[in-house]
Amino acid sequence: MAASRSHRFEHAAERLTITRKVRDRFVPGATQHRVLDSAAALRDSGRLISIDYLGEQVTDAVGAKATTTAYLDLLDALGRRADAAHEGVRPLEVSLKLSALGQALNRDGEKIALAHAHRICARAEQIGAWVTVDAEDHTTTDSTLSIAAELRTDFPWLGVVLQAYLWRTLGDCEQLAESGARVRLCKGAYDEPASVAHRNAAAVTAAYLRCLRVLMAGPGYPMVASHDPVIIDAVPALARETGRATADFEYQMLYGVRDPEQRRLAAAGNRVRVYVPFGTQWYGYFMRRLAERPANLTFFMRALVES
Repeated sequence: MAASRSHRFEHAAERLTITRKVRDRFVPGATQHRVLDSAAALRDSGRLISIDYLGEQVTDAVGAKATTTAYLDLLDALGRRADAAHEGVRPLEVSLKLSALGQALNRDGEKIALAHAHRICARAEQIGAWVTVDAEDHTTTDSTLSIAAELRTDFPWLGVVLQAYLWRTLGDCEQLAESGARVRLCKGAYDEPASVAHRNAAAVTAAYLRCLRVLMAGPGYPMVASHDPVIIDAVPALARETGRATADFEYQMLYGVRDPEQRRLAAAGNRVRVYVPFGTQWYGYFMRRLAERPANLTFFMRALVES
């Protein structure tokens, strides 16, 4: 996690062959063409997709506009595919980080991010796709949920991401479940202090299951974003308990993580959506994925230090 914030490590990592080999497992490519090919293969296997154009913490208006344009171009390309749909669960989705749309700008950052996100949602509506607003570190949570609430007045299908390891998330789940929102629940991928987040793995899992129970009991559409076998194994019982069929929620997993399990769940009749990132700004995302997989992390960091 510390390396994910280091420009020195980033420059060193970009030069390594081993980086490309491990990166390609989690990030299918830098270009729209590459990600569309990967998305098509996933759709052919019966899975749904959510595409993330990588980048966050944009510090200028030009960068925020460029990110917005990239999403609009991506949605145009997705719209030319035959499986876009306006009714029911939409197989195509994009995921947005509001900080990549200008949220962190010193002057009118929230207003700028809202305007950019609104344009993206409007284009998604036109082509029959969904949009989900990603979560970032805890300092952005209030702003992100506020912007998402405004967007949902025009786009009630908009999804939001909540991170179960934050102390506040159970309350956020209760509010969003009551409103019928589409909510992606993940454990959380940022290095948060104990004052705002659970730090123990078992406590995070327990918090996740408490939050998921609230979402499953509400009228919204829960998205179970986890690779943890404990959580995945608990879902069928929670669904039965709350009267949900397999069509009333979905599993979500990251591209390149537990692919056989993704296929197993889909083959059993479940909805499974794969989060597919692409773009040149892959480093922070890549390092967070390594932090979640100690074996890959050890292998990669040894190569990095010895380079």
